[in-house]
Amino acid sequence: MATELTGLRDMVRQFVDERDWDQFHTPKNLSAALTVEAAELLEHFQWLARGDAVELGPNKLAQVRHEMADVLVYLIRLADKLDVDLHAAVLEKMVLNRAKYPADKVRGDARKYSEYPGE
Repeated sequence: MATELTGLRDMVRQFVDERDWDQFHTPKNLSAALTVEAAELLEHFQWLARGDAVELGPNKLAQVRHEMADVLVYLIRLADKLDVDLHAAVLEKMVLNRAKYPADKVRGDARKYSEYPGE
């Protein structure tokens, strides 16, 4: 997975360099753009009952796929600008999540970790 992310990072870097856009890609601007793209992704699910692939249909699903790609591109770009290894960050975060949400304690429960009895 790390190799795939590195390849995507390099492809995005090249795309940005060819357009001289690096000057605009500050961490703040990339964070804002990431949020905007995430909102555009969410917009496709507004007012749907479940938002699964069947309910979306093929045309809307294609649009959702493109918004997901936009979100990932901005996240990869932000990680690149901050020198964050996303693969390593996910591995690290999953260790923290496993400790925060032990399966035997939270199975089938959607509450936040701070809402569990005894917390």
